[in-house]
Order: sequence, then C-alpha cells, then structure tokens
Amino acid sequence: MASMFQFPSIFLLLLITLGSSSAQLSSNYYSKTCPNLFNAIRPVVQAAISKEERMGASLLRLLFHDCFVQGCDASLLLDDTGSFKGEKNAKPNKNSVRGFEVIDQIKTAVERVCPGVVSCADILVITARDSVVTLGGPTWNVNLGRRDSRTASFSGANNNIPPPTSSLSNLISKFSAQGLSTRDMVALVGAHTIGQARCTTFRRRIYKEKNIDASFAQARKSNCPKSSGDNNLSPLDLQTPTGFDNNYYKNLINLKGLLHSDQQLFSNGSTDSQVQFYAQNSNSFNNDFVTAIIKMGNINPLTGSNGEVRKNCRKIN
Repeated sequence: MASMFQFPSIFLLLLITLGSSSAQLSSNYYSKTCPNLFNAIRPVVQAAISKEERMGASLLRLLFHDCFVQGCDASLLLDDTGSFKGEKNAKPNKNSVRGFEVIDQIKTAVERVCPGVVSCADILVITARDSVVTLGGPTWNVNLGRRDSRTASFSGANNNIPPPTSSLSNLISKFSAQGLSTRDMVALVGAHTIGQARCTTFRRRIYKEKNIDASFAQARKSNCPKSSGDNNLSPLDLQTPTGFDNNYYKNLINLKGLLHSDQQLFSNGSTDSQVQFYAQNSNSFNNDFVTAIIKMGNINPLTGSNGEVRKNCRKIN
C-alpha cells in the first residue's frame, strides 16, 4: 500500500489454515471481557488523523504489512533488540511504515479500560477499520480473537510484500500466496485512494515510463528531482488524497497512477475491466474492499493458547 500489501505449492495448505483459524474469530469476542474496547480506540484514531490526515493511510497500511508476513499476528510491531530481529528494518518497511507511536497510544488507552485482555493483532484490525471510516470510507464488523506472535520474519517481510515496482503477474501471485484472489487484490490496492508515496518509489515511473499522462508526470517531477529528494512525498490519489473513495481507479484510467504497480492494474491486462467497474461504481468498490480486508484479516491468526497477549506491542512479554 504505498509499498506498494508462497507459492502455489502451499496455496491449498494456506486455505485450510485460513478456514480453521478464522472460524475461531468472532465479532463479539470481547463483548464481555472488554465491552468498551471500540470506544477506547476510536477517539485515539480520530485524534491522530485530525493531527495529520496522512496517518489514516499509514495505520491502514500497518495491517497489510503485518498480515502478509506470518499472518495477522502483530509481528510487524516488534522492535529489534540485541537478540531479536524483527520486521521493521526489512526493505518494504524501513523508512516507510509508520504510525507505531499511535498504536502505542491506542494500546495504552485499551490497557486502561481492560488490562491484559486485547491483543495488539486485534488492535491493528480495529485501527485499520476506524481509519477508513474516519476518512469517509465504509464500515464493517471486525472479527476478533487473534493473539500476538512471539516471533517475526525479516525474510518474510522482504519476500511476501509486493514492491511498488511489481508487475501485474507479481501482484496477482503475491496476493494469491496469501489466499487472496485477483479481485481481492484489485479492491485492496484501492487503499491507495489515501496516503502518500516517497519520490524514490515512483521516480523511475515519472521519468522513464510511457504509459503515464505527460502533464501528471511533469507536475510530479517538480517535487521529485532525478537525483535528489528521495523522501519527498506525493499523494497516491491527487484528487482526494485524504478521502477514501473510488477516484484512485479513475486516475488509473487516465494514466495517472503514481506507482508502477498502481498503473499495472490498468495497462491492457486482465484487471482493466475491474478497474473500469470500480471507477463507475463506488458502492461496489466499497463492498468488495470490505469483503477483501475481512478476508485479509483472517490470514493465519494465532488463536486459543497459541501466541500471547502482549503487554507492550513492541516487545514479547
């Protein structure tokens, strides 16, 4: 997600895992043990986005980068230590994923109302939903009951998360490896209707590629020189960068996708028709996005006695 979020031999095994684990998740999992959970989280998310609107996209992206590595287990949140190598410094994450301090604030707020009950993995799922809603997107009932991992995978983060240089076939295969269909992928990448990308992730596209609107490319160059400004930001959706809507797909049709991987969704390939459909049908996009993000949130959760409920999201108990 502006990371843009294994292989056929393990695909069936993954689907079996998804089916058995996600069945243990429930939308009312904390109804008795932490009835004020949502009320504790929502105002912290809203305050963070009010302070910096970009934060909504950053918080949503945390869920994508977490779930694609070991499943939705909050492994992404673990800090490196002298004896532990986490995922934060893997290539797709280093100097890129952000919002960890907001997750800390949310965890503190949740611990205040029900200490030792709610996992960091579930906090990521609820926070992603609340971020989308705060920026004008759809809402949905979140399935809960995940537990937190005691491990992380640096190599998994490097290998599983599709980079912004991805081809369409690579996007399809990386999402398929997580049990997500091509339809799910096109809907989930629509999260790029919010957020910003660093110059280093789209420089080659605006200077070298041909399937890009010339005036759009020229305008981006002013903030992304050929040999400097790697961390300069541009919105992924120029029209409504902090509004969750279907303008992202309209941009692709007009060859105004900022990332190479964005424009791949509309580049005379198998997903062109789905992009056109979402550009004309915002409700269908919202519905498919909700279906896909619920499915993504069900990837290989730790449940029952597996894992733990971390006291501090950044470290194992």
